[in-house]
Amino acid sequence: MASKTTLNAKNLEALGAERLAELLIEVSTGNAAAKRKLRLALAGAQSPREAAREITKRLTSIARARSFITWKNRKVLVTDLETQRRAIVEQIAPADPDEALALMWRFMALATPVFERCDDSSGTVIGIFRQACADLGHLAGKVRPDSQALADTVLDALQDNGYGQYDGLIAIMAPALGDEGLAALKSMAEELGRSPVPVPPKDQWKAVGWGPGGTTYEHEMRARERASTVAMAFKDIADAQGDVDGFIAQYDPKTRKVPQIAAEIAQRLLAVGRAGEALGFLERAELGDGMRVPLAWQDIRLQTLEALGRGEEAQAFRWDCFERTLSDSYLRAYLKRLPDFDDIEAEERAMAHAMAYPSLLASLQFFLDWPALDRAAELLVARHDEIDGDHYEYLAPAAEALSERHPLAATLVLRAMIDFTLTRSRAKRYRYAAEHLVSCARLAREIPDFGAFETHDAYVARLKEEHGRKFGFWSLTKA
Repeated sequence: MASKTTLNAKNLEALGAERLAELLIEVSTGNAAAKRKLRLALAGAQSPREAAREITKRLTSIARARSFITWKNRKVLVTDLETQRRAIVEQIAPADPDEALALMWRFMALATPVFERCDDSSGTVIGIFRQACADLGHLAGKVRPDSQALADTVLDALQDNGYGQYDGLIAIMAPALGDEGLAALKSMAEELGRSPVPVPPKDQWKAVGWGPGGTTYEHEMRARERASTVAMAFKDIADAQGDVDGFIAQYDPKTRKVPQIAAEIAQRLLAVGRAGEALGFLERAELGDGMRVPLAWQDIRLQTLEALGRGEEAQAFRWDCFERTLSDSYLRAYLKRLPDFDDIEAEERAMAHAMAYPSLLASLQFFLDWPALDRAAELLVARHDEIDGDHYEYLAPAAEALSERHPLAATLVLRAMIDFTLTRSRAKRYRYAAEHLVSCARLAREIPDFGAFETHDAYVARLKEEHGRKFGFWSLTKA
């Protein structure tokens, strides 16, 4: 049973409205974000119209701001944006979806001015705008605005998509646009494509970039952006209309040979029952290095072969994909289609292939994912000189997974990370390296025979001899 001092809604209600109001005033003092939330709640309590007015004021304020937002103060912006987005969806939309739709378009218009002054290396800010873009579709579905007007708004938005905030907008809006709206949007996109970007007098040309081809001017860049917008719109409209040939027509013959594009075309052809044509596009793709064949191309080729009834060829290709990538999903699919007992022999052959695979990390990850911990341990012992201690994101989980049943292999992994850290003097990793050394001491008690490898005491002695002056590291250990 929860204590009466536990922070939950029931206990807070017991304080009474007056005391809660006092606490909220106290807590929000000096906290701009909290004050905005409270003002928004008060406005919503009066009416959706008042809440909309409060949201509009805040959106205007965000749009006018000019201070640069670094990763250090990005959280405040994220909280503010998410508060406004949720208020539109949760407070305005239920009572007035028309107003909510208008506000969400206004919210989306913030993207360009926000990104111009924001460090979004984490991708959290664009995530909010992508969600808002999806919200536009839900709201438009409720409001059902005039299809011509909606098409016009969508095309305007796509021309202000410099940060990808409107990616996927046509697909999102397709249900609300309907056939009539999609046709209108296509017509307007065609007209936009035919409209040249104005070229100013030469003495007014503004340089915006330089490259091997010479200087790039502002009007040239805008022309390229417009052409790209129109081409993307045509592809998305074709998708929304189920027009596979229209989608294909947006790519020139050379581009259709790019594996990723060939896969996208084949996927659409397969969906409408044109498997033979799909395979043709896949086979004409220029794959280059066989070790780097896109997964999308491989997957759609398998689906296409199955659709054509070419099961044996699909099986051979699954094995080929596994051999090149060590992807356990391809191997599982391959084994699943084999007769009883044949799968045991094939699995053993796959393990042997993985053991000899050129990339140690890929082999290790495969054995951990399968899982085959005995094989992972065998791999690490046999190829210990290939362990790169810099790849802690792979090695730390491996050591943890192996420590219980394979302490020697786990020790070799931990030593590799320790050696890398000390040899490269990575002071920021000293704490982790010290923890690894403690783990090695614990694991040593479970290793009856180190074989060709140093005992723990001999390893520590060597570390002290080679890195004895790294006091920052040794101060963190018990060795």
